[in-house]
Amino acid sequence: MFKKRLQLFQSLLLFNDLFILTACWIAAFYLRFYAPFIPVTKGIPLLSDYLILLVFVLTIWIGTLHLTGVYRRFFNRTQEIMTLFKANFIALMILVFLTFFFKRTEFSRLVFLLFGLLSLLFLSLSRLFFKGYYLFLQKKHLRSERVLIVGVRELAQGVAETIRKHPELGLTISGFLTQVPQKVGTHIQGIEVLGLYEEIDQVIQDQGINLVIFALSLTAHQKLEELLNRIRDEMVDIKIVPDLYRFISLRGGIEEFEGLPFINLRESPMVGWNRILKRSFDILLACLVLILFSPLLLLIALTIKVTSKGPVLYRQIRMGLDGRVFEMLKFRSMVVGAEKETGPVWAKKEDPRRTLVGRIIRRFSLDELPQLFNVIKGEMSLVGPRPERPELIQSFKDKIPKYMLRHKMKAGMTGWAQINGWRGNTSLEKRIEFDLYYIENWSLPLDSKILIKTLWKGVFSKEAY
Repeated sequence: MFKKRLQLFQSLLLFNDLFILTACWIAAFYLRFYAPFIPVTKGIPLLSDYLILLVFVLTIWIGTLHLTGVYRRFFNRTQEIMTLFKANFIALMILVFLTFFFKRTEFSRLVFLLFGLLSLLFLSLSRLFFKGYYLFLQKKHLRSERVLIVGVRELAQGVAETIRKHPELGLTISGFLTQVPQKVGTHIQGIEVLGLYEEIDQVIQDQGINLVIFALSLTAHQKLEELLNRIRDEMVDIKIVPDLYRFISLRGGIEEFEGLPFINLRESPMVGWNRILKRSFDILLACLVLILFSPLLLLIALTIKVTSKGPVLYRQIRMGLDGRVFEMLKFRSMVVGAEKETGPVWAKKEDPRRTLVGRIIRRFSLDELPQLFNVIKGEMSLVGPRPERPELIQSFKDKIPKYMLRHKMKAGMTGWAQINGWRGNTSLEKRIEFDLYYIENWSLPLDSKILIKTLWKGVFSKEAY
């Protein structure tokens, strides 16, 4: 029901945006070529050429708006204007880039600029009017459904907060039900506790409830069957929010298969097409980088061989996807037998074990380049949580909750934690937090963003030593 209500609102908002963008595009054309205050030196082009380009303009703008989340969230006015500004700027840059490199007809850059300004102004104004009018209709003319939430604890409060964040749903929370008599008549988040669980049928009739949401704790679920029997003849919609969110750790959710509902508490994003796309992305880009940087790799290898005794490559056992170990490659940057006396330890600033060449290549993370071969072999990815040594993991996993969940994604040459400054001898807790965020929000655009930022934040990092 929630999705269907949101889809209606989002669809109407999309039609509004398409109309406004089309009008702004045509207006920008006429302002540029017919306004008396803007001179025309090369003649007036055909409107039809710009109408053909409009198809691509709408695709770029709507796609960018969708990616920035303006169709998924009910922003406040300031947030929405800032998000629209960001989306317009990105879309405008994409349009200029595409028309510059793939143009067949000379398009006016001034039309693009005028369109960008007009679309930002009128999208902001039209959305303000549209949302205000939509909410007005919800309150005055459309059926606003009254909601009863069974439960008062954290889960129930979270349900109430979520509903309040989406006024476009047209739902009004009438109150909570509790199993504690002392709480009846009190207010939680400004919402009244209307009665006890056993009074659910009477409360539904007295309050004119349309939707009942059960948000019970696991210990209270034994009462669910009794409560459902009490309201089996009531004309209300019923939803159940299971108290399992506390156990959801990675990309949790609910899916239906062959008519059976499955609750995912933990799931790797690397299944189906996601796995194929990420693997293809890794292979293509890793091969391209190897070809482009092969002279640099050869130079580093020769320099290491000439300036110090020992092998060019350093092989180290690391833990990767699903806890499988593999041999990670690096250019040797330390003297042979560097850990003979200390055992496995992290490198530190001004580490005396580094060779002369090692200081340089570690400073700019060039010692990591041989891991491109690990990527091609499928042992690593270009982007993912950095792999750690099994002997160190044994101590980490007992001290840091959810540490092992980072191995639900293939280990990477760079990662979200690294470009945000959490690499080397830094806080493990923060690193895990950023690694899990990456796994939760993985996408190819996010991988691309991390790789671009790695060129600066990763290579020129204060934590690289």
